[in-house]
Amino acid sequence: MANELLPVEDALDRILSALSPLPAEMVPVSEALGRVTAEPIRARRTQPPMAVSAMDGYAVRAADVANVPATLRRTGSAPAGGRFSGAVGAGEAVRIFTGGPVPDGADTIVLQEDVDASSEEDGATVVVREGAPAGTFIRPAGLDFKEGDIGIRAGRRLSARDIGLAAAMNVPWVRVHRRPRVAILSTGDEIVRPGELSDPSRIVSSNAYALAAVVRAVGGDPVDLGIAPDDSDALRTLAAGARGSDLLVTTGGASVGSHDLVQSALGDTALGADALKLGFWKIAMRPGKPLIFGHLGPVPMLGLPGNPVSTMVCATVFLRPALERLLGLPDDSTALAEAVLAVDLKPNDRRQDYLRATSTAGPDGRRVVTPFDRQDSSMMSRLAGADCLVVRPPYDPVRRSGDTVGILPLDGGFLSI
Repeated sequence: MANELLPVEDALDRILSALSPLPAEMVPVSEALGRVTAEPIRARRTQPPMAVSAMDGYAVRAADVANVPATLRRTGSAPAGGRFSGAVGAGEAVRIFTGGPVPDGADTIVLQEDVDASSEEDGATVVVREGAPAGTFIRPAGLDFKEGDIGIRAGRRLSARDIGLAAAMNVPWVRVHRRPRVAILSTGDEIVRPGELSDPSRIVSSNAYALAAVVRAVGGDPVDLGIAPDDSDALRTLAAGARGSDLLVTTGGASVGSHDLVQSALGDTALGADALKLGFWKIAMRPGKPLIFGHLGPVPMLGLPGNPVSTMVCATVFLRPALERLLGLPDDSTALAEAVLAVDLKPNDRRQDYLRATSTAGPDGRRVVTPFDRQDSSMMSRLAGADCLVVRPPYDPVRRSGDTVGILPLDGGFLSI
């Protein structure tokens, strides 16, 4: 039934099953940082394309320097970006620099500091004081990658290192998933924007700004639809601005009180095909029970609670994975890490609990977590000061200091909520 308290895992499964990765687009590799690959990126060249020197020195035959000191004759040079056109014969040496192609006939590189040369001219006498076995300081062709090799898999968020690799593979353009366009709609007569507070009884809107930051951090493009007053017509008018978006996120009005209009106003059958089709609401979690998921016309909609801490916890648990699904990323952002409790905890009730907490490194390297003693869901300062959420499943028994618990990290990686 839609009105039952739905377990968190079931709610997340339903949300993700309703979403698919967005179509791909081509972007220049110079603009691809943070984008998610829609297909594997393959090398368009072999690197290095031929055997090259790994050091500055002389290309020689290993047999000629097996017994040192060995006197050779310089016959040419092989700079990076150029090559020696001849071959190295017995008793010969070719001056070579890092990245220079190894001449035919040579099979080893002796370091320049291990050589005394009479001059830097061809024909000079080269005395090798320390030999090198065959293959020394030579990078074989294809050491890094070969043409056609997959260098970067599909479904990977591109890092600066990936950008460098793609460029080295001679790839000027990459195919990535389009950024999700996420419409954000705040609701409530009591809400005003930061800097516009004239009545202390009003509430400064923080949800839209925090959610827009989450959307940007994950890789989407937020669109602020504004603040809808507690008026059904006004709410419907502003919500219509979500047409063409990939996801609509509302905050506030998700319950069924007299001022909670999201379900009633957007679910009005008079809207026809554009009416809200409710998938579920009310989740067995704390904070964040009054959460809605459905479709407003063709647009998936996630209705978050108005309480700012509840909004951000739900954004961590539901919105981030939803955005990652649209981006084509693997579903692993809600995987829990393990930590050790620093304090005792009372038994939990039927709702999955998310406790704001701080963590430190213990003597054995494991994280030691301390939940805040007060978990009031209106206290954003506690959320900002936390670096993780201690996740307690329904009916979790008494926990003692030293027990292992699951945590959802808030800091680190690409996204920091």
